[in-house]
Formats: sequence, C-alpha cells, structure tokens
Amino acid sequence: MITGRRLDIATTRATEFIDVTPRLQAEVERSRMSNGRLFVQSLHTTMGLLVNENEPLLLGDFESLLERVAPGGGVYLHDDFSRRAAVPDDEPANGHAHCRQVFLSPALTVLVEDGRLLLGRWQAVFAVELDGPRQRTLALQLDGEFAGAAARRDLVELELARQLAVDPEAVQVPMRRLVEAGGKRVRPLLVTLGSRLGPRADALRTATLAAAVELIHAATLVHDDYVDESPTRRGQPTVAAQEGAGRAIAVGDYYFAKATRVIAELGDAAVTSTIAEAMEAICRAEVDDVALRGSYPGDHGSYLQVVRGKTAALMAAACVSGAQLAGAAPPAVDRLRRYGELLGTAFQMADDVVDYSETSGKPAGQDIRQRTLSLPLIYAHEDHEVGPQIRDLLNGELNDADVSRVAELVKSSGALARVGEEARGLARAAVHALEGVELNGAAAGFDELAHSAVDRVS
Repeated sequence: MITGRRLDIATTRATEFIDVTPRLQAEVERSRMSNGRLFVQSLHTTMGLLVNENEPLLLGDFESLLERVAPGGGVYLHDDFSRRAAVPDDEPANGHAHCRQVFLSPALTVLVEDGRLLLGRWQAVFAVELDGPRQRTLALQLDGEFAGAAARRDLVELELARQLAVDPEAVQVPMRRLVEAGGKRVRPLLVTLGSRLGPRADALRTATLAAAVELIHAATLVHDDYVDESPTRRGQPTVAAQEGAGRAIAVGDYYFAKATRVIAELGDAAVTSTIAEAMEAICRAEVDDVALRGSYPGDHGSYLQVVRGKTAALMAAACVSGAQLAGAAPPAVDRLRRYGELLGTAFQMADDVVDYSETSGKPAGQDIRQRTLSLPLIYAHEDHEVGPQIRDLLNGELNDADVSRVAELVKSSGALARVGEEARGLARAAVHALEGVELNGAAAGFDELAHSAVDRVS
C-alpha cells in the first residue's frame, strides 16, 4: 500500500539546514507504517535534501562550502533578466541558489523498520534552504505495510462475520459460503477511503457501513447468478445451483433488507438515502439488462445504461456514503461520486475482458450463452471480417463449440484491446476527477485502486 503526505516548512534565513527527522518520524507514526520506505521530495528547485550529522559546527562548514562553490555575490547568467524572456516582476536574483542545489539531492529515500526511520547513530535528514526565507513544501510517500490499513480491513471482515453469525441458518450458510470465498472487497475499500475525507471518521462506524455495502453487493451476486443460471461463483456453488432458485431469491432479498436496516441504524439520513438510491438504480438496471438480452449486438449507449446501474451505482455510493458518514464537505462528496461512477464503469469493462480469460474463475462463455450486453461483443460485431461470422453464430442455437468459436472471433477482432484501452481511459478520468480535493493521505489509495481495477486478468 502507498499513502501520500505533504510537509510544510517555514524557513527563516537565506541559507538554512532544517532537521526534519522528527517530523518525518511523526508522519511514519501517524500513518502506522510498520515496514517499508519513506520517499521525500522537495517541490522547489532552490531547496535540497541531505542526510548527514546534525552538529552546529559541521553545518557551519557546509554553509561555508556552499558559499565558496557558488558565492552569493557572484555573477550568474540566470540573474541577467535582460537575457531571459517573460520574467515575472517578483523574480528573485538567485542564480547562486540554483547552482548550490546541484550539490544536493532533490529527493531521497529512507527505510522504515518496525515503525522507525532506519538512520545511523549520527544521521539526520535535512531540508536545505538555499534562497530563504520562504514557505516550502516537501512531498512524502510511504510505501509498505501499514498496521492501520490492515486493522481497518480486519474490522470489516470481523463485522461481516458478526452480521452473518446472528442470521437464520437457512440464509446464513449460503451467504457465508459466498462471503468467505473471498472477493476483491473493492466496495468496502471505497467506503474506507471515502471516510478519510471527513473530520468525523470513526473506524467502527465505517467498518459497519463497509460491511453492509459488501452484503448488498453479495446479495446482487446471488440474484445475478440465479438469473444467469451460473453454476459457480468464486470457485463455489452458487446459491441457486446448490440450494435452488427459491432459496436464492430469499437469500438475496434477506440481505438487501438486512443491509438497509444496518445502515439506517447508523443514524445518518444522507448515508441511508445514498444507499437506497443506489439500490433502486441496481434494480432498474437489472430489469433493463434482462429486457435487452438477446437483442444482439446491442449498442454502446444501452450497455452504459446497464453498467451505470448494475456496477457503477454501488461503487459511487460506497465512496459517497463513507465520506458522508465522516462529515466530508459537499464539494468533495460530489467529486467522489464522479470518481465512483467512472471507476465502476471501467471496472465492468475490465470484467467483460476478463470473461475471455481462461483464468477468470467464471463459467466460460457465460455472456455469450446468455447473449448479455457485452462491450467486447458489441465492438467485435463492428469488425468487417469477424462481425458477419459472429452474427451467424448468435442467430442460431449455441452449442459449446459455437460458444468457443464466438470467443475466438472476439479475441481475433481486437475488441478486447479496444475495451481495455477504454477502461484505462475511464480509470485515468476517475483519478483526474479528484484533482484539487484534499484527500487527507488517501490519494495514493484512490489512484492505486483505479489502476488495479483495470489492470487485471482475473
């Protein structure tokens, strides 16, 4: 996991060595990183970074050395503004500072072990001001193992187990089989990341909301598997396949209702409304999806209409509800909603591509057999060479050989690459939607999730 920070520094002298070691250590502790690496980068061309001994006489020697190398009163072409174009009125004469920076580093990496910066006995990390006094900023990224992140994931898993433990066995057993089979837990992660944007984040309440959102997602899968007549999900028998269609409908309905109650008991009307609206969108999209089946090849607009309801709506609601529960500002909530909508659409497109992978873990050719709206099929239909062959095959009864042949034609058409590129473009747009929002250290999490959602094969 990667998380980002910013460190603001106010310098007081023209040349100054600021020991930032204690503040960097505080950031490590704040992030609860146990082991990994801390990357530090100066965002200014006249502030460098240095690892050395914090001893006053030695620091004086360093400053004298810099003065000899690039004297403050020297002549520098950089300071001849008559020879430079478009120089702002407040441009400082600081050629000496730029030259001095050549002898320093703009960035450095410090290892972290057991929650402590790994530095030698006499080592310290300095930010070196070369043209002060100024307001300066260091960018930090922490990459490694975070006790806090693991704890938040564990809280969600514990809450899922707790919610299931109190349910009647008839619904608990099949749902537990699905939940314990794994899954990416993308929606709980979105709830958790969204909660980072508000001032009232509460780990236990966030975990309760995240678990409820995951139960809603699981309930949609139970219903989808019944409608699609899928025999397996995540390597386990589906509820419809093992317990029957009637039980599948009851299990899905039960957990829709239970999750709604759990969320309502959190006592936040905005959160309850957000989730309720997403559930409405899911149901509407399911109706549209079933109605459009068999209307091959379908079109891009109809496909997006279904995807925005079936997949994107709950992802957007996960982002938004987590932020609302933590009291995030409305402008940030609106940006999160857009991020979730774009991410959800990209995620489903990537899933469509994954369906053609032998390592997907899903029944082979399920979308083809059901003639479900699928973007690879839509794009392959547009291909002049393979499109007619696909149409001929899908116009008749499909046996296993026909399904395999359609899949081969889709792969040969270049449609998978086209869908993959479109998904990656939406993932980039999702990250862009959060630009300018104060993400309180969650920026790297949102970025990593967006890109990992589309760069997968199973």
